[in-house]
Formats: sequence, C-alpha cells, structure tokens
Amino acid sequence: MLLLVGLAVPGVTGIAFVYLVYDERGRSDFWNRVRNPRRVGLRWLVVILLVPFGVGVLAGVVDLLLGGPGPSWGEGVTQFGVNPLAILPALFFATLPPILEELGWRGYALDRLQLKVSALSASLILGVVWALWHLPLFFIEGSFQHDAVGFATTGFWLVMTGIVVLSVAFTWIYNNTERSILGIIVLHGWVNFTAEVIVVPDPAYYGLWFVLAGVIVAIWGRKTLTAAPEVPHPPAPANP
Repeated sequence: MLLLVGLAVPGVTGIAFVYLVYDERGRSDFWNRVRNPRRVGLRWLVVILLVPFGVGVLAGVVDLLLGGPGPSWGEGVTQFGVNPLAILPALFFATLPPILEELGWRGYALDRLQLKVSALSASLILGVVWALWHLPLFFIEGSFQHDAVGFATTGFWLVMTGIVVLSVAFTWIYNNTERSILGIIVLHGWVNFTAEVIVVPDPAYYGLWFVLAGVIVAIWGRKTLTAAPEVPHPPAPANP
C-alpha cells in the first residue's frame, strides 16, 4: 500500500496542478495528450518500441565483447514455464508505475520547466528530481534497490545518474510526439519491461543510454531536442 501511495504522488500532484494552473483549454489538452494515439504516429511508435529493446540487446553484446557475462533472461522469463505468475512483476512495472508517474513528470512538470529553460536543461532538472524520488527505495528492505543494489554503491550511482540520462531520451520522444503523455507512458513501460526481461550488467546498460543521450543532443540540439526551432508548449490561456 505504501508503494502504491508513493507511486501515485507524481500523477495525483500533476493532475491537481493541471486543474489549478490551466484553464479549460489546458485541461482539455492534458487529457487529449493522455488518450490520443494520433499524437504519437507510427514512426515514433516504432522508435518507442525499438529504442529500449535495442539498448538492452546492444548493451548485452557490448558487455559480452568486453568479457562480461552478457545478456540473460530475467526471472520472469526463465520461471514462466514452471510458474506463469513469475511474469507478473515485469507486467506490473510495465503498466501501473509508468501511468502513475508520467501523469506528473512529463504530463505537467516538463512543460512548466520548458517554459523557462531549454529542453536539455529541463530534462536534467526533472531527471534529478525523478532520481531523488527513487532514493527512499534504497532504504526499504525488500525492495530491489535495497536488496540487490544498495545505497552509495557503484550500482547506486549508475542507477541514479542513469535515471537522469533517461530523462533526456524521454524529453526527446515527448517533444517529437506533440507532447504525448500516452507515448511516454508506453515508452516508460517498455523500458521497464525490457529491463526486466533482458538482464544486462548496469555499466553496459546505462552506458548505452549515456551514449544515446549524447547522440540525441548532438543531432537534435539542446534547445528543443527536435528539428523545430521552439519547444512545444501548452496552449495559452484563452482571452477573457
């Protein structure tokens, strides 16, 4: 129950601020971004599906070439034949957390940040907040972060900085899909699912995300992370 409450905070807070800050146009725009798949388009849907899978596979190959164990199937896959319910944790992390988080992170906070700073700066600021939001999990027994990673370990720093870098890739997708919250929910869920199914050592996995973020900034530019000269913004309030 505490986990669900914590997961719900970004989304509930984001929706609350949407109704406090925006007028009817802004609120309608918010819900359209949640449910309208046309904002994503086929091209960017393919990008959303290929990028996390490609990063996982390529990171596994890189790790193998560098003498590491390489990629392996997650517990949900290896145990599925014996216990089909073993896949439930992967399905959980691919569905509910992305929905509850992204209604706030990209659904509200990113837009407000991009009104003041560049897309890259907004990504990094939000990424730091997003990473710190995960920090309590490292002190809760029974969580993956506490039991498998640990606080202030090398894995801890890889995870925390990796979340910040992921934020850059998320903004890139968000700004190129007409600010689609639905697209970001799918992306977030697919990142979680592929990471649960294809297990890769953290240095190679997060290292590839760092490389991808660098390529995105180099090609699309730090100002918008798109080919457009300006970042997309929420609709302006209607004139009284």
